Amino acid sequence: MKVTMLGTGAYGLALSISLAKNKGNEITMWTERPGLLEDFKQTHRIDKVFEGLEIPENISLTTSFEEALKDSNLIFIGCAAKYVESVCKSIKPYYNNSIPICIASKGIEDQTCSFLSDLVGKTLNTPNIAVLSGPTFAIDIVNGDPIALTLAGSNFRTTNLIENNLACDKLKLRTTNDLIGVQVCGSVKNIIAIASGMVKGLGYSESTISFLINESLLEIRYLIDKLGGDKKTILSYAGVGDLILTCTSTKSRNYSFGYLVGSTKDEAKKNEYLSKTTVEGYYALSSFYKLAHDNNISVPIIDIIHDIIIDGDDPNKLTKYLVEKVHNTDEDLKDYHKLSTINKDNSNPYYYSYTVQDTPLEFSYTDVILDANNNFQRAKKKNSF
Repeated sequence: MKVTMLGTGAYGLALSISLAKNKGNEITMWTERPGLLEDFKQTHRIDKVFEGLEIPENISLTTSFEEALKDSNLIFIGCAAKYVESVCKSIKPYYNNSIPICIASKGIEDQTCSFLSDLVGKTLNTPNIAVLSGPTFAIDIVNGDPIALTLAGSNFRTTNLIENNLACDKLKLRTTNDLIGVQVCGSVKNIIAIASGMVKGLGYSESTISFLINESLLEIRYLIDKLGGDKKTILSYAGVGDLILTCTSTKSRNYSFGYLVGSTKDEAKKNEYLSKTTVEGYYALSSFYKLAHDNNISVPIIDIIHDIIIDGDDPNKLTKYLVEKVHNTDEDLKDYHKLSTINKDNSNPYYYSYTVQDTPLEFSYTDVILDANNNFQRAKKKNSF
């Protein structure tokens, strides 16, 4: 069977190697780098991705979209999320919309905040979409370590074809139809991993990182539910499994970037890392921040990470928030900018008391947003008295 892999990054190459274990598969990888293709023709290796690794004989490389898609039965998208739309537009003239597409990229479209499944489906006019996500690093797939992934598909034919060709004795797939939940998990875990590295960079222990992971699980579950997904997906390989892996390993580029943020104030070092490394969580951060606020969904942890990474706030604000946080479950994560019976204390512009369901609560806010008439709109961050 002909399988197409769009992208020659570490994860795309690792998945191709796994697909190649099925000797009936012929995998054609598309790359945008002519130099990579020339090196491959001479050595049958891709040393710029995995140095010294011999690529299986049933994997070929091309810079032509037409050649990559010719006679293809299954397509994987393995490029960075920010390139997914342009790649889909490029393959459209050669694509038959009956061919299933599996998205291995993590993130959402940064301008419209569209999920990649929606973006790909709309651009290519196909209902045959799946999303792959879970606790794996590319090098571990290449090394043949036992791993597990969540596969979310729009229909049985799509998930069945992917499972039959990708699953093997070392790679387990668990299927679901929750495309939204899997994509939220796969993207937001990278944002939380930045925060996790930041916590470590500040000098805190694994106990504090576990604290962050636990609170983040509640927020991700709430976000999944509000965006129309199945909140039980947080318990999948794509959910808690990937969150733990990405938030606790120095192999994670997001964790490593976060460590820089927490351990140094040298902006040049941070910018250099971003220029040389794809940090998915950095690109997903602003998009999910916008998506949540456009839909009036409370994401206080994401808010604080955004304020630190994008606006340059003090990284210590994250741990301060975790300790002082008053919410206990995702059911308590009410939209905290929709408050009732607000009473402003004019002697303290950052003090409000209000009543929710007849329960009086008091909070101080560090960033209060007022409308044009100086009326309370929302508060980005809060600490309980």
